[in-house]
Amino acid sequence: MIKPQRLKKGDAIGIISPSAGVAAVCPRRFERGVKTIESMGLKVKCGRNALKKDEYMAGSIEERVEDLHVMFQDPEVKAIITTIGGTCSHQMLEYLDFAMIRDNPKIFMGYSDITALHLAISKRSQLVTYLGPAILPQFGEFGGLLSYTNKAFEDLLVKGNKVEYKSSHSFIMEHLWWDKEDNRKRDMTSNPGMKVLKEGTAEGEIIAANMGVMLLLAGTSYFPDLEGKILCIEDDEGETPSSIDRYLTQMRQMGIFGKISGLVVGRFHSNVGFKEGQLESILQRVTTGYNFPVIIGADFGHTDPMMILPNGIQASLKASNINIDFRLTESPVNLEKIS
Repeated sequence: MIKPQRLKKGDAIGIISPSAGVAAVCPRRFERGVKTIESMGLKVKCGRNALKKDEYMAGSIEERVEDLHVMFQDPEVKAIITTIGGTCSHQMLEYLDFAMIRDNPKIFMGYSDITALHLAISKRSQLVTYLGPAILPQFGEFGGLLSYTNKAFEDLLVKGNKVEYKSSHSFIMEHLWWDKEDNRKRDMTSNPGMKVLKEGTAEGEIIAANMGVMLLLAGTSYFPDLEGKILCIEDDEGETPSSIDRYLTQMRQMGIFGKISGLVVGRFHSNVGFKEGQLESILQRVTTGYNFPVIIGADFGHTDPMMILPNGIQASLKASNINIDFRLTESPVNLEKIS
């Protein structure tokens, strides 16, 4: 896998909207996100079409592809961060220049619907990508990035550390309407931490994905090779126990659980509506007959604060009832100096 260079002070961050056009209707939130990046000693370049809105899309397919291509081709831009997810980033895949992307490696980060781009770029360009914070939901938070998320950004993308993933002390479930109610910090809930559902050990490259979006790619050339991978999956607050069950059952029937070496499940929002023990029961059923570690309640996906998970980077997972050790075993970025 090709690793992009780590970030340093003065680098430019490109901002694009490959899916939904929410940035167009939340200008204050967007500007807060930009100021947060600038406060970190980084510069910002906004895609020409990043603030457009065309129904549920941020501009046409051509406009969104143009912004992504321009950012990858711009030598000043060292990282590309998406504004938010949505429903339509997979529309872009057949129009992307994967060879150009491969020849211009740089950090590409976002989550949720951006999974389609992560998986396609990772597979077709062999570029490490990063499931992590986006401009509106995380960088645009009142007061800036939450400390846990900020530390993840510094540790992985600036320092290039082989991090051990530890649970945050607290997390957020409260929603405040953007540009209307988000005038204060949101309330925090104590975090019980990650939980072991199945004990075991695993080593392999990380594949981090939104479940529903990953399964959109089933049967296409963009679907990831999951053999030996540590699969990290999550989904959003609009899902239900039945829809999550449907996704996980489909994964079993596709043979995914016969390929992976470990499974890490991100924390679900309380709005999903799981009853106590319901998620555990579903996971036990769908992984019956397979011998790999399973942990739930990790800090990534549709939750705040969040980890940053690099697609294509080697990791290890050791899960027992005494301890969880989930860590990167190689640097998530290229640490070599540019000549």
